[in-house]
Amino acid sequence: MIIDNQHYRTVWFSPQTNTVSMINQVKLPFEFELVHFKNYKATAEAIRNMTIRGAGAIGATAGFAMAQAFAELSSEDDIAEARSFIEATRPTAVNLFVATQKVFKAGQSGMKQAIEMAQLIADDDAAACKRIGEHGDALIKSNSRILTHCNAGWLAFVDYGSALSPVYEAQSKGKHPFVYVDETRPRGQGARLTAFELYQNKIEHRVIADNAAAFYMAQGQVDMVITGADRIAANGDVANKIGTLEKAIIAKEFGIPFYVAAPESTFDLSTASGQDIQIEERPDDELLYHEGLDENGELRTIRMASPGSRGLNPAFDVTPAKYITAFITDKGLIQPDEIKKTFNGEH
Repeated sequence: MIIDNQHYRTVWFSPQTNTVSMINQVKLPFEFELVHFKNYKATAEAIRNMTIRGAGAIGATAGFAMAQAFAELSSEDDIAEARSFIEATRPTAVNLFVATQKVFKAGQSGMKQAIEMAQLIADDDAAACKRIGEHGDALIKSNSRILTHCNAGWLAFVDYGSALSPVYEAQSKGKHPFVYVDETRPRGQGARLTAFELYQNKIEHRVIADNAAAFYMAQGQVDMVITGADRIAANGDVANKIGTLEKAIIAKEFGIPFYVAAPESTFDLSTASGQDIQIEERPDDELLYHEGLDENGELRTIRMASPGSRGLNPAFDVTPAKYITAFITDKGLIQPDEIKKTFNGEH
């Protein structure tokens, strides 16, 4: 990703100082800030409070946090406790658990091996997302109108992204894709992050309210939907940002292809179906309060809901495999019933 003519990854690790650095997604798009964490607890907290978010980015960050723990701690019990601390940050994205498991296992041979594994996870994430873009580009025709939900772009992974990677590839080939960006309540990750990415890459787009998607589909103005995923079960059910399910149902009604873009690390063959996926319930303050710039350019948080009212805030929903046209993966396009033979469950 290029910001002001400079390439950035979403998150990176400096072993010499045991420091994890990342783009602060809480401040985007109003302020571009880099933040740095020098111990595993601080890095883990960045996952919990959504300084960093998105399945791939969470996984890479968790891997780096696990490597930090090996650099900080000496006893096996303390390192095991650190792993539990990191894994307790967010429960839905499988990438987090894959990363901690891999780095923890590598660390049994030494701190150097833990750090090398964490870096490999991050590098593999970026490479896989680049391949997703190459495979997904074949689906995109010139001037295609694509609807996406939440953020599954460069900021959600180490680089390139999943759902947006084909869009970036298509743009690089002069296809001029147009993107409808669901605002994605309650945290506005579409309006704040996806829109920011597309603007930086000079891709034509419009932010729309979540509940406007059906209107544009009914008008014949959407050619395809591409979303990301936080966990994909063995049967093809997909956990993704809340609101994904209704987009899939509507797309099916109007005969619009619905694609889910995800690297191999997001497929969880140990989870039989979507019914087995734990759905994260987040604080209702995210729903009741919104943040934005006032007329003086200052960031303010204001209450949007009736004073005294409480909210319910599930972070994800599950889209059954029957609504999914195909998965765009780093290994190519696959159907839901091809998951088990494509991936052996060992990431």
